[in-house]
Amino acid sequence: MRAVTFTNYGSPDVLLIKDVDMPRINEDEILIKIYATTVNRTDCGFRSAQYFITRFITGIFKPKNPIAGSEFAGRVVEIGENVKNFKSGDKVFGFEDVRVGAHAEYKAQTANGSVAKIPKGFSYEEVAPAGEGATYALSYIKSAQITKHQTVLVYGASGAIGSAAVQILKSIGAEVTAVCGTKNIKIVKNLGADEVIDYQKQDFTQINYKFDLVFDAVGKSSYGECRKLLKPTGKYCSSELGPKLQNPILALWFLIIGSRRVMFPIPKINQETMQHIAKLLDSGDYKPLIDKIYKFDEIVEATKYVETEQKTGNVVVKIV
Repeated sequence: MRAVTFTNYGSPDVLLIKDVDMPRINEDEILIKIYATTVNRTDCGFRSAQYFITRFITGIFKPKNPIAGSEFAGRVVEIGENVKNFKSGDKVFGFEDVRVGAHAEYKAQTANGSVAKIPKGFSYEEVAPAGEGATYALSYIKSAQITKHQTVLVYGASGAIGSAAVQILKSIGAEVTAVCGTKNIKIVKNLGADEVIDYQKQDFTQINYKFDLVFDAVGKSSYGECRKLLKPTGKYCSSELGPKLQNPILALWFLIIGSRRVMFPIPKINQETMQHIAKLLDSGDYKPLIDKIYKFDEIVEATKYVETEQKTGNVVVKIV
């Protein structure tokens, strides 16, 4: 089969499409023929190892798994003898950030892992980007215990995580103020945001309004810049480690002193999360925002585009 491989950390140019052996499944696994995948921030972070800490997951000196890719959508073509929850022919999607391997024509996946059946009416390309952004968004929203009528500011509302967060927050009845660039104002309004701030024209940290949650979905702010926006019981969280790795450190500090002022939750990447996302898709409360669709042979170009940080929503790659 063909797969996108990398044997060293570095720029997108370390990615090479090669012929590799087909994966063999264990008794508790399924074999998935992948029709669509994505290039996302998780993939780029693991490939570049910009944060050295990621190497404790992916491999200190070189990648443990030479096949890239974390999101996938495809069809089950083989099941292990102990698998009961899937059958051959099932259409599935998932997000696997540790084992990765989604940038390939086939992938072995634990049947009880982070994979779920695709709701009816969705193409592989539409659902391939459903996993990563929604997983991270759900993690922060649940950790902050956001409920109906609470106020939330989402910075980076046009990205994969931010666009998922806006939609999920609106589905639970929260009041959402979204922050994005000029070109994406209309798109973000159509996601359901109550108010949209153009960060290219206005400094959102200077607005005269308080929030129950400030969620930085692109990791470009800091708690110090945003704390003036928080209600007395408000919370701040970011999808990145922050300047000098301050976000997990601050989260631990506030936990020690008995506060949740800053949070840095660990996402639950499991089957329960994927099934939750599938229900959101099926109900129409969430639809992944797609910027561009590339061919498999264009995956290096797709990766370079993602790293310009100019994408709107998700970048999808068609395997077939």
